[in-house]
Amino acid sequence: MGLPSPQPTRTHIVAGAIGNVLEWFDFAAYGFFAAVIGRQFFPGASESASLLAAFGVFASGFLARPVGAAFFGHLGDRKGREVVLRWSVILMGLSTFCLGALPNYATIGVAAPILLTVLRLVQGFSVGGEFTGSIIYLVEHASPRRRGFIGVWAFLGAFGGMLLGSTTGAVINSLLTPEQVDQWGWRIPFLGGVVIMAAAAFFRRQLKPRNAPKPCQASPLIMAVKTEWRTMLQIMGMFLLGSSGFYMLFIYMTTYLHTEFGMAEGRALEINSISMLALILFSLGMAWLSDRIGRKPVLLFSSIGCLLFAYPLFVLVQMKQPLYTQLAQLCFAFFLSGSIGACTAVMVETTRQTYRCSAISLAYNITLAIFGGTTPMVATWLISESGNALEPAFYLMALSAITAVSVFFLPETFRIELDRETR
Repeated sequence: MGLPSPQPTRTHIVAGAIGNVLEWFDFAAYGFFAAVIGRQFFPGASESASLLAAFGVFASGFLARPVGAAFFGHLGDRKGREVVLRWSVILMGLSTFCLGALPNYATIGVAAPILLTVLRLVQGFSVGGEFTGSIIYLVEHASPRRRGFIGVWAFLGAFGGMLLGSTTGAVINSLLTPEQVDQWGWRIPFLGGVVIMAAAAFFRRQLKPRNAPKPCQASPLIMAVKTEWRTMLQIMGMFLLGSSGFYMLFIYMTTYLHTEFGMAEGRALEINSISMLALILFSLGMAWLSDRIGRKPVLLFSSIGCLLFAYPLFVLVQMKQPLYTQLAQLCFAFFLSGSIGACTAVMVETTRQTYRCSAISLAYNITLAIFGGTTPMVATWLISESGNALEPAFYLMALSAITAVSVFFLPETFRIELDRETR
């Protein structure tokens, strides 16, 4: 017998989303200050080499996400989603703070880049349970007719963190000289992350379980891989565009505009911030639409739109006019919002309740480890090897095509019973 339809409260939504504010606040700060971090921890190399190294460390954190996903997914299926949400945000906040306090290469030599990598691995481990745990918690607490709209708040918390990180970067750059930013200003956002961690811990202490985890004799992780592997592959294919597309268009893009076209960092950040605001509004609209007409039409619109328009929009960016660049970014935000708006509900609706945390955490984080977090590094490498600034467009088109095929074979799941154990 299914449970009565739960009614999410503001506390549920805030508690579910606030950890993602911290996670993506850190990502935005790292992406924005990647060039500075490269100079601080990988000196002596060319600018492109140190930037590539900085993005390589950024990507290394994603390699730990599947490990964190396995650990926290098992914990969530055994002990409850709330336990995962409480502990993952504390671990993530402490590692972010330590990154801000880490001495640079000039102070401790080769230990600096090693410790930087270790901290990114710890962050990746903690995030492995954080984001998917919040998705599952929000969607499971939503009524059948609002799962898309409630679930997307996990992403909106992330986007809020992005905007907060970008705004912090802009303020730091406007108040400090370039020398001061290089010396100590870049550390401020990472040290300040402890404030978000404290707020998240406060809200998550108030979470109550919706229902007790159902007993499972075997390991939920093992059972998820045995029984849900087809669904996990479908989730990976569906989210390929959402993961890589976001990291290319909203993490890497500010660096791309500055290094490839000489756009001032402040101007690039302004364009990115406006586009992020648009992405939030578009994603809310797409999530609402997915609750009305279904998930598949929205997901297909997103993937096919990016496949058809990625190249002409990158050409528009290459014209080096801020107005055209802003228009291209807004178009990218519109197409990408379909994937973001519908995917949270789909992940929960396609998986069995008993193994849900393990299945979603593994599928989501493996996708990010292989494709999402590596996107800035891959884009940098493609341009470096080919000398063609349009190469990232072809990469995005290939990922869009794979997502479109994956979505085509997905079952339509909106309004399906979540507490079922068979399909």
